[in-house]
Amino acid sequence: MAQGSKFYRLHWYAGKLARAWRDDHQGWTAIGMSRWKHPHLRAMFGGAKGITFRNNPPTDGPPLLAWAGRMDEAAKAAGAVRVEDGFLRSRGLGARLVPPLSLVLDRKGIYYDPTAPSDLEDLINASEILPEADRTRAERLIARLTRQRISKYNTGAGALPQGLPAGRRILVVGQVEDDASVLLGAGEVRTNAALLAKARAANPAAVILYKPHPDVVAGLRKGAVSDPLAFADAVLDDVSAADAIDLADDVRTITSTLGFEALLRGRRVTCLGQPFYAGWGLTDDRARPIPRRQVRPDIVALAHAALIAYPRYFDPVTGMACPVEVALERLESGEMPEMPLRTRIA
Repeated sequence: MAQGSKFYRLHWYAGKLARAWRDDHQGWTAIGMSRWKHPHLRAMFGGAKGITFRNNPPTDGPPLLAWAGRMDEAAKAAGAVRVEDGFLRSRGLGARLVPPLSLVLDRKGIYYDPTAPSDLEDLINASEILPEADRTRAERLIARLTRQRISKYNTGAGALPQGLPAGRRILVVGQVEDDASVLLGAGEVRTNAALLAKARAANPAAVILYKPHPDVVAGLRKGAVSDPLAFADAVLDDVSAADAIDLADDVRTITSTLGFEALLRGRRVTCLGQPFYAGWGLTDDRARPIPRRQVRPDIVALAHAALIAYPRYFDPVTGMACPVEVALERLESGEMPEMPLRTRIA
């Protein structure tokens, strides 16, 4: 029966429902979570035996959850499982309190912290030889993401710049400068201004396109560059991630997940830091190698680990765990009920 048939769809659903039960059957206690996150954490992880919210770890009870970027020493000492957004998140920004379609649970570490092992790293190390059905599924997922122009946040509808000079085009990807992925994964270059300056110095004749992070453009997070046009030929403030990647021959980043999206679209990617997709032989790495990253997967195997095996997806229409293909349908159609205003409390 064909891979995209009803049989396979039911098989994928069954797998996601089984995983949700394995993860959630003891219930959860979530520690120190922002209040606006409570409804979607309850929806995603509370289906089997519920989830309770506490400010501090209890001495007994269900397993503990903590948001990876806000996990304190008490939660670490209590063995809390880290939670973080997945790589296909939403139509809109987390900083604007838009709820996610995907979250990850990581019992070892978290994907953006290269200083320690993570469940994602283990999945990638084990992914070099994939069953043929899994490879076919990941190939079709990559093709669909590319065709439908889906990215992590799916923001930006601005016009593309006109009249760019001829030459090799390098997309420089700005980030939130106090984001945990930068704090933990950056090397010598730790700011957007320094990233831009280094890209221009190394490529004086190239056409430099700078895409600031949407949270920074919205004024919600740190990372604004005072004069980006001192180094860049154009600034892509409100251009979608897919359109920005399409404009470029090469992409330069510190640790942005947009570099992963560029790999999915066949672009050359240079990493000055250590994001989850670097160190596997797919990127031009300027940071120190990570010895734990031992295998050399292709982009299909990497995509299977990061987009299929690692995250959990939630269907806001049915209120159930779902496979990535259903989450994609919601992103394509915009069929995602918004969280009630009364729950949007930080």
